Amino acid sequence: MAVLTSVEPQACLKTGRFIRRLNRFVCLARLQDEGIVPVHVPSSGRMQELLVPEAQIVVEAFPRTANYKTRGRLSKVLYENGGSKFWVSVDSHLPNRLFSQAVRGQTLAEFASYTGLQPEVAFNGSRLDFLLKSSEGEAFVEVKSVTLVEEGTALFPDAPTSRGARHIKDLIESLRAGFAAYLVFVIQREDAVIFTPNRHTDPAFAEVVEEAAAAGVQILAYDCKVTPDKVALRRRVPVLI
Repeated sequence: MAVLTSVEPQACLKTGRFIRRLNRFVCLARLQDEGIVPVHVPSSGRMQELLVPEAQIVVEAFPRTANYKTRGRLSKVLYENGGSKFWVSVDSHLPNRLFSQAVRGQTLAEFASYTGLQPEVAFNGSRLDFLLKSSEGEAFVEVKSVTLVEEGTALFPDAPTSRGARHIKDLIESLRAGFAAYLVFVIQREDAVIFTPNRHTDPAFAEVVEEAAAAGVQILAYDCKVTPDKVALRRRVPVLI
Protein backbone atom coordinates (compact mmCIF):
# COMPACT_ATOMS: atom_id res chain seq x y z
CA MET A 1 0.00 0.00 0.00
CA ALA A 2 1.25 3.48 -0.89
CA VAL A 3 2.11 5.70 2.08
CA LEU A 4 1.11 9.33 2.57
CA THR A 5 4.43 10.41 4.08
CA SER A 6 7.19 8.92 6.21
CA VAL A 7 9.77 9.94 8.80
CA GLU A 8 13.14 8.31 9.38
CA PRO A 9 15.19 8.84 12.55
CA GLN A 10 18.10 11.27 12.56
CA ALA A 11 19.98 9.46 15.34
CA CYS A 12 21.75 6.11 15.61
CA LEU A 13 19.31 3.27 16.29
CA LYS A 14 19.93 0.62 18.92
CA THR A 15 17.81 -2.41 19.70
CA GLY A 16 17.19 -3.74 23.17
CA ARG A 17 14.69 -4.87 25.77
CA PHE A 18 12.40 -2.81 27.98
CA ILE A 19 12.87 -3.47 31.70
CA ARG A 20 10.66 -1.07 33.64
CA ARG A 21 9.45 2.49 33.80
CA LEU A 22 11.02 4.68 36.47
CA ASN A 23 8.63 7.60 35.99
CA ARG A 24 6.50 9.09 33.21
CA PHE A 25 9.47 10.10 31.10
CA VAL A 26 12.28 7.67 31.99
CA CYS A 27 12.56 3.90 31.74
CA LEU A 28 15.30 1.32 32.16
CA ALA A 29 16.32 -0.66 29.08
CA ARG A 30 18.91 -3.26 28.19
CA LEU A 31 20.56 -2.05 25.00
CA GLN A 32 22.95 -3.75 22.64
CA ASP A 33 26.57 -3.04 23.64
CA GLU A 34 25.33 -0.85 26.50
CA GLY A 35 23.93 -2.99 29.31
CA ILE A 36 21.13 -1.55 31.46
CA VAL A 37 20.75 2.19 30.96
CA PRO A 38 18.11 4.93 31.49
CA VAL A 39 16.16 5.89 28.38
CA HIS A 40 13.86 8.86 27.77
CA VAL A 41 10.18 8.00 27.16
CA PRO A 42 8.81 10.67 24.78
CA SER A 43 5.20 10.28 25.87
CA SER A 44 3.21 10.81 29.05
CA GLY A 45 0.73 8.08 28.08
CA ARG A 46 0.48 4.96 30.22
CA MET A 47 1.13 2.47 27.36
CA GLN A 48 0.71 -0.41 29.81
CA GLU A 49 -0.09 -2.89 27.05
CA LEU A 50 3.13 -1.97 25.22
CA LEU A 51 5.73 -1.36 27.92
CA VAL A 52 5.92 -4.85 29.37
CA PRO A 53 9.11 -6.44 30.74
CA GLU A 54 11.41 -7.81 28.03
CA ALA A 55 9.47 -6.23 25.17
CA GLN A 56 11.70 -5.64 22.16
CA ILE A 57 12.42 -1.95 21.63
CA VAL A 58 14.23 0.45 19.33
CA VAL A 59 16.00 3.45 20.85
CA GLU A 60 17.40 6.53 19.11
CA ALA A 61 20.76 6.73 20.87
CA PHE A 62 22.15 10.07 22.00
CA PRO A 63 25.81 10.90 21.20
CA ARG A 64 28.15 9.82 23.98
CA THR A 65 29.89 13.18 23.82
CA ALA A 66 26.69 15.01 24.74
CA ASN A 67 25.70 15.69 28.34
CA TYR A 68 22.42 13.75 28.45
CA LYS A 69 20.93 12.18 31.58
CA THR A 70 19.61 9.27 29.49
CA ARG A 71 21.26 7.19 26.78
CA GLY A 72 18.61 7.76 24.17
CA ARG A 73 14.97 8.23 23.24
CA LEU A 74 12.55 5.30 23.18
CA SER A 75 11.29 5.14 19.61
CA LYS A 76 9.38 1.91 18.97
CA VAL A 77 8.08 -1.16 20.77
CA LEU A 78 7.34 -4.56 19.25
CA TYR A 79 3.77 -5.43 20.24
CA GLU A 80 3.06 -9.15 20.48
CA ASN A 81 -0.41 -10.57 21.03
CA GLY A 82 -1.14 -14.19 20.28
CA GLY A 83 0.13 -14.96 16.82
CA SER A 84 0.45 -11.36 15.66
CA LYS A 85 3.30 -8.94 16.23
CA PHE A 86 4.15 -5.55 14.79
CA TRP A 87 6.01 -2.38 15.67
CA VAL A 88 4.37 0.57 17.42
CA SER A 89 5.83 4.07 17.49
CA VAL A 90 5.66 5.65 20.96
CA ASP A 91 7.07 9.12 20.25
CA SER A 92 4.18 11.52 20.90
CA HIS A 93 5.95 14.32 18.99
CA LEU A 94 6.30 12.35 15.76
CA PRO A 95 2.67 12.71 14.55
CA ASN A 96 3.14 16.47 14.23
CA ARG A 97 6.13 15.89 11.95
CA LEU A 98 4.20 13.36 9.89
CA PHE A 99 1.23 15.69 9.52
CA SER A 100 3.42 18.66 8.63
CA GLN A 101 5.27 16.71 5.96
CA ALA A 102 2.05 15.31 4.51
CA VAL A 103 0.42 18.75 4.25
CA ARG A 104 3.54 20.32 2.73
CA GLY A 105 3.80 17.39 0.32
CA GLN A 106 0.11 17.66 -0.61
CA THR A 107 -0.48 13.95 0.09
CA LEU A 108 -3.56 14.37 2.31
CA ALA A 109 -6.63 14.87 0.14
CA GLU A 110 -8.52 16.48 3.02
CA PHE A 111 -5.92 19.28 3.20
CA ALA A 112 -5.02 19.63 -0.48
CA SER A 113 -6.32 23.21 -0.70
CA TYR A 114 -3.92 24.46 1.99
CA THR A 115 -0.60 25.83 0.74
CA GLY A 116 0.70 27.46 3.91
CA LEU A 117 1.47 25.88 7.28
CA GLN A 118 2.58 27.57 10.48
CA PRO A 119 3.31 25.54 13.65
CA GLU A 120 2.58 26.48 17.25
CA VAL A 121 0.24 29.42 16.72
CA ALA A 122 -1.23 31.34 19.66
CA PHE A 123 -5.02 31.49 19.92
CA ASN A 124 -7.37 32.13 22.84
CA GLY A 125 -4.55 32.00 25.39
CA SER A 126 -3.24 28.65 24.13
CA ARG A 127 -0.92 27.39 21.41
CA LEU A 128 -2.52 25.19 18.79
CA ASP A 129 -0.41 22.80 16.74
CA PHE A 130 -0.87 24.32 13.29
CA LEU A 131 -2.45 27.17 11.38
CA LEU A 132 -3.11 26.26 7.73
CA LYS A 133 -3.61 28.90 5.05
CA SER A 134 -5.29 28.81 1.65
CA SER A 135 -6.86 31.24 -0.77
CA GLU A 136 -10.23 30.33 0.74
CA GLY A 137 -9.34 30.93 4.37
CA GLU A 138 -7.41 29.63 7.38
CA ALA A 139 -7.76 26.59 9.62
CA PHE A 140 -6.47 25.57 13.03
CA VAL A 141 -5.35 21.97 13.53
CA GLU A 142 -4.66 19.95 16.65
CA VAL A 143 -2.81 16.63 16.21
CA LYS A 144 -2.99 13.82 18.78
CA SER A 145 -0.79 10.74 19.08
CA VAL A 146 -2.62 7.43 19.53
CA THR A 147 -0.90 4.22 20.68
CA LEU A 148 -3.78 2.30 22.29
CA VAL A 149 -5.83 -0.14 20.18
CA GLU A 150 -8.26 -2.67 21.66
CA GLU A 151 -9.75 -5.31 19.35
CA GLY A 152 -9.30 -3.10 16.31
CA THR A 153 -10.60 0.09 17.98
CA ALA A 154 -8.06 2.90 18.39
CA LEU A 155 -8.64 4.89 21.59
CA PHE A 156 -7.45 8.25 22.85
CA PRO A 157 -6.44 9.14 25.47
CA ASP A 158 -4.95 6.24 27.44
CA ALA A 159 -4.68 8.53 30.49
CA PRO A 160 -6.83 11.54 31.50
CA THR A 161 -5.79 14.75 29.71
CA SER A 162 -7.23 18.09 30.78
CA ARG A 163 -4.80 19.87 28.43
CA GLY A 164 -6.09 17.91 25.45
CA ALA A 165 -9.69 18.81 26.24
CA ARG A 166 -8.77 22.49 26.61
CA HIS A 167 -7.20 22.59 23.14
CA ILE A 168 -10.32 21.07 21.60
CA LYS A 169 -12.40 23.79 23.26
CA ASP A 170 -10.03 26.27 21.62
CA LEU A 171 -10.80 24.67 18.24
CA ILE A 172 -14.50 25.25 18.89
CA GLU A 173 -13.78 28.89 19.70
CA SER A 174 -11.75 29.22 16.49
CA LEU A 175 -14.83 28.21 14.49
CA ARG A 176 -16.74 31.07 16.09
CA ALA A 177 -13.88 33.40 15.11
CA GLY A 178 -14.23 32.44 11.44
CA PHE A 179 -11.57 29.76 11.08
CA ALA A 180 -12.02 26.19 9.92
CA ALA A 181 -10.91 23.62 12.50
CA TYR A 182 -9.56 20.08 12.40
CA LEU A 183 -8.78 17.52 15.08
CA VAL A 184 -6.41 14.86 13.70
CA PHE A 185 -5.60 11.58 15.46
CA VAL A 186 -2.47 9.79 14.23
CA ILE A 187 -2.59 6.11 15.19
CA GLN A 188 1.04 5.01 15.40
CA ARG A 189 0.38 1.36 14.60
CA GLU A 190 -1.24 -0.73 11.86
CA ASP A 191 -4.06 -2.72 13.48
CA ALA A 192 -6.80 -0.09 13.90
CA VAL A 193 -10.00 -0.41 11.87
CA ILE A 194 -11.85 2.44 13.61
CA PHE A 195 -11.11 5.30 16.02
CA THR A 196 -13.25 6.52 18.91
CA PRO A 197 -12.60 8.71 21.99
CA ASN A 198 -11.75 6.72 25.11
CA ARG A 199 -14.88 7.34 27.15
CA HIS A 200 -13.92 4.86 29.85
CA THR A 201 -10.57 6.50 30.65
CA ASP A 202 -11.52 10.15 30.12
CA PRO A 203 -15.27 10.81 29.79
CA ALA A 204 -14.70 14.58 29.93
CA PHE A 205 -12.43 14.40 26.88
CA ALA A 206 -14.98 12.28 25.00
CA GLU A 207 -17.71 14.80 25.78
CA VAL A 208 -15.72 17.73 24.43
CA VAL A 209 -14.90 15.77 21.26
CA GLU A 210 -18.64 15.18 20.78
CA GLU A 211 -19.23 18.89 21.35
CA ALA A 212 -16.55 19.75 18.80
CA ALA A 213 -18.02 17.43 16.17
CA ALA A 214 -21.47 18.93 16.68
CA ALA A 215 -20.01 22.46 16.37
CA GLY A 216 -18.36 21.65 13.04
CA VAL A 217 -14.79 20.68 13.90
CA GLN A 218 -13.64 18.13 11.32
CA ILE A 219 -12.36 15.01 13.10
CA LEU A 220 -10.01 12.73 11.16
CA ALA A 221 -7.83 9.71 11.95
CA TYR A 222 -4.94 8.10 10.07
CA ASP A 223 -2.95 4.97 10.85
CA CYS A 224 0.74 4.23 10.36
CA LYS A 225 2.99 1.46 9.12
CA VAL A 226 5.90 1.20 11.54
CA THR A 227 9.21 -0.58 10.99
CA PRO A 228 12.34 -0.45 13.17
CA ASP A 229 13.78 2.38 11.07
CA LYS A 230 10.75 4.22 9.71
CA VAL A 231 7.22 5.46 10.50
CA ALA A 232 4.90 6.02 7.55
CA LEU A 233 1.51 7.70 7.60
CA ARG A 234 -0.57 5.16 5.71
CA ARG A 235 -4.31 5.59 5.34
CA ARG A 236 -7.42 7.24 6.73
CA VAL A 237 -9.31 5.35 9.46
CA PRO A 238 -13.07 5.81 10.09
CA VAL A 239 -14.01 7.85 13.17
CA LEU A 240 -16.92 6.99 15.46
CA ILE A 241 -18.00 9.77 17.81
